Amino acid sequence: MSNKIAINHLTNVNLYMNGSSLLGRAEELELPQVKHKMQEHKALGMVGTAEFFSGVEKMECKVKWASFYSEVLREAANPFKTVRLQARSSLETYTGQGRTAEVPVMVSLIAAYKDFPLGSFKQHDRVVPDSNLSVYYAKMEIDSQEIFEFDVLENIYKVAGADVLATYRLNIGG
Repeated sequence: MSNKIAINHLTNVNLYMNGSSLLGRAEELELPQVKHKMQEHKALGMVGTAEFFSGVEKMECKVKWASFYSEVLREAANPFKTVRLQARSSLETYTGQGRTAEVPVMVSLIAAYKDFPLGSFKQHDRVVPDSNLSVYYAKMEIDSQEIFEFDVLENIYKVAGADVLATYRLNIGG
């Protein structure tokens, strides 16, 4: 009997900063969205309008911390320094036979803190500060296979290992 339905399930993550595990220190991680800028084109003789790629919007991520952590605060206080963040997870696949696969998912980021989280205090409530970061580099791998890599400062954009900006960099001399 062949499996017609395979469900992927991803539910948790461990966050690393500059190579150190932050297990249990973050409550929520909002990874950046890669949003393509699209430029509209319409011209005489065309019966419609088209949009074409013209760049990538700025990327941001957000971390909701479980409390104050000095190793995080020391990094967040310096807006001129970047940090290397890595989110590691386990992607499970389920079929009619139960869990049939489990592979690693890894997202790597290079980012700079946009703010310094001092938190909000309320009687009898935990302080859960948020950090917002500007992301300059993002890479995703599933089962050690590159899905994409984007580096805004190096003009690198790879999809499944293929460099989609190679000709562009050659054409502009950089």
